[in-house]
Amino acid sequence: MSTSHAITIIKDNTGNPAVLGLLCFGMTTVLLNISNAGFFKLNSMILAMGIFTGGLAQVIAGIQEWKKNNTFGATAFTAYGMFWITLVGILLIPKTSFGATFAPDAASMGVFLFIWGLFTLYMFFGTLKLNRMLQVVFFTLTLLYFLLAITEFTGSQSLGTAAGYEGIICGLSAIYGSAALMLNEVYGRTVLPLGETKAKLVSIEEVPSMTA
Repeated sequence: MSTSHAITIIKDNTGNPAVLGLLCFGMTTVLLNISNAGFFKLNSMILAMGIFTGGLAQVIAGIQEWKKNNTFGATAFTAYGMFWITLVGILLIPKTSFGATFAPDAASMGVFLFIWGLFTLYMFFGTLKLNRMLQVVFFTLTLLYFLLAITEFTGSQSLGTAAGYEGIICGLSAIYGSAALMLNEVYGRTVLPLGETKAKLVSIEEVPSMTA
C-alpha cells in the first residue's frame, strides 16, 4: 500500500513594514534635529511626532516585522518607537504638578543617551550582513547618540548644534531607505539602490522586509 503526503506552502502576501518604519523614524529624527541645530525651538509639533509618528507607528511596524519572522526589524522598530515615547515622557513628566522633582539632570540624560548608543552600536554590526542603506542609518544614529551623550556630559552648545546637523543626515538616510524600498517594489526594479552586500543574510525576493 502506498501513501501520499500533501505539502502546504504558505506564501507571504503582506506588505513591507520597513517602508513605514524607516519613514516615521526618519521624519521624526529630522524634525527633532533641526531643532537641535538651532533652527527652531522644541515645541508640541515635535512632541506629537515623537508620540504618534516616531513612537506608535514604529511600534506597529515592529510588530509587523515580528510577524514576518524578522528579528532585526522587529527589535529595531519596536525599540526606537518606544525610545521616542520615552523621550517625550522624560520631557513632559517634569512639567506636571507631581513630576517636577523627577526632572532628569544632565548626567542622567547623558547616561540615558549613552545606553541607547550602545544598543545602536551592536545593531549597526548586524547591518554589516544586510545592506549599505541600513549601515549608513545605524552608523549615523550611533554617532548621534554618542554626540548627544557627550553634549549632556560637557554642556557644549556647539557640540549639540553639530549633533543636530549630524542627526539631520541620519534622518534623511532613513527617509531615503523608505523611498528606495517603496519605489523599487512598485516599479519591480532598482530605482534607488540599497547597496546590497555579498554577505547579506537574505535577499529582497526572499523576505521583503527591513532585511532587504
